Amino acid sequence: MAQKAAKQLAARNTQVLNRIHLISLGNNLFFLFLRLLIFRAQYTRNTLLLYVILSAPALGVEYWLEKIGRPTYADNGELKRAGEDLDTKGLTEFMWDILYWTWACIAAVAILGNRAWWMYVAVPAYSLWMASSLILNMKNGMGMGGQGGGNGDASDGGDSKRQKKLEKRGGQKVQYK
Repeated sequence: MAQKAAKQLAARNTQVLNRIHLISLGNNLFFLFLRLLIFRAQYTRNTLLLYVILSAPALGVEYWLEKIGRPTYADNGELKRAGEDLDTKGLTEFMWDILYWTWACIAAVAILGNRAWWMYVAVPAYSLWMASSLILNMKNGMGMGGQGGGNGDASDGGDSKRQKKLEKRGGQKVQYK
C-alpha cells in the first residue's frame, strides 16, 4: 500500500514539474518574442538586465522544486525515491507564490514595458505593511501604547450582554482598571 502512494506521488510530481517547466519556457519565450521582435524600440540593455535579475528568483525556485520533487528510479525501473510532496504547506507553498508572481511580472513587462517591473515591489511592500500593523496592534493590545482617551470607566457601553444581564439581576458589577 505504501508503494502505491509513493508511485502516485512520483507520478504527480513528474506531471507538476513538467508543467512548470513548460509554463516557464513559454513565459520566457513570450517575453523575448515581444521585447525583441515586436517592441524592439523599447528594448535596451536595462531591459535585459532587469529581466535577468528579476527572473532569477523564479529560476532558482524552479531548480529547487526540481531537485526536491523529481522522483528517482533504479536501473531496473523500480522507484527509489518519490521526491517530496510539492503540495505541502509552508516554505514550499511560499515558493509556489514566488514562482507565480514572477511569471505574472514577466508577462506584464512583456506587454506593458519596463515600468511593470515595479509590480515586483508589491509583495515586499504588502509584507512590510502587514508586519508593521501586526506590531502596532500587539503594542496597543499589550497596554504599551494605551487604549486611548477614556476616563477609565468600563461601563461606557463596553459591557457584554451577559454582564448587563447579571447586573440587572442584582449580581456583582465587574469593574476593570
